[in-house]
Amino acid sequence: MPLDSSFVGRSYPPTPAYEVGREKIREFAVALGDDNPAYRDQAAARALGHPDVIAPPTFAIAFTWPASQQLVHDPELGLDFGRAVHGDQKFAYHRPIHAGDRLRSTVIVENIRAVAGNDIITTRIEVTDEAGEPVVTTWSTLVVRAAEVSG
Repeated sequence: MPLDSSFVGRSYPPTPAYEVGREKIREFAVALGDDNPAYRDQAAARALGHPDVIAPPTFAIAFTWPASQQLVHDPELGLDFGRAVHGDQKFAYHRPIHAGDRLRSTVIVENIRAVAGNDIITTRIEVTDEAGEPVVTTWSTLVVRAAEVSG
């Protein structure tokens, strides 16, 4: 069954605040193999003008992916996650993510389209700080493969 295109424009409630920890940033940088000192050392980050260590650019996936589960598990949408593959991911930063930030994520359905029997859904997640100021916007595209028809 195709995804319901009336979901385009729908947004989900903001998530509870995710508190960014220094150790989480360090672990993420280690997993990436990125030894940038601004990801691990407060003094190095401050020397670059930041209030604390900063997160690598893809760190936002650590808390926006769980936020996207609101959509994935919405029974009204009818997304069969077992047939989904990740098609694309983009990040647009308004400012770096710092240790100590408390961030909320709001998931918005940007587009749903069908191509060759597959559904393609694009979401945008707006991430804001405690003051409601934008921090990062992410876009994610999932391709939901067509169900195999038994003969």
